[in-house]
Amino acid sequence: MNNTHSKVIGYILWVFGFTGAHRFYYGRPITGTIWFFTFGLLGIGWLIDLFLIPGMDDEADDRYRQGVVDYSVGWILLTFVGIFGIHRFYMGKWMSGLVFLVLALSNLAVVTGIPTIIFSGPILALMLIYDLWTLNEQIDQINRGAVA
Repeated sequence: MNNTHSKVIGYILWVFGFTGAHRFYYGRPITGTIWFFTFGLLGIGWLIDLFLIPGMDDEADDRYRQGVVDYSVGWILLTFVGIFGIHRFYMGKWMSGLVFLVLALSNLAVVTGIPTIIFSGPILALMLIYDLWTLNEQIDQINRGAVA
């Protein structure tokens, strides 16, 4: 049996569901984005999702391949420390992980000044959005052996 995603992780992310976190986790980036901008459809969609998570979990298990990279670990890393690129290091994507880390540190370093933040902030935000939309596919490719 293919068990790529976890209901427990889904429910933990559901707590933050008004941001769409659980929807991104289950490979639903469009509705995840809608949930993010509407606070879970003003809380109504978020509450309904409490009952939809088992079905979303089953669909994700059918869609994605289990393998060396664990989806739940990848998503926990992206959700809580993604700004530092730790999820990229976990997937073996060292170069892009370093880019994340350098951009994050340049945003945090007070001595770098405003020009660095103006430049690196939007780039880092775009990289995080890209990973929110594509992390499941990135992990799936690695697990299928298509990407090292």
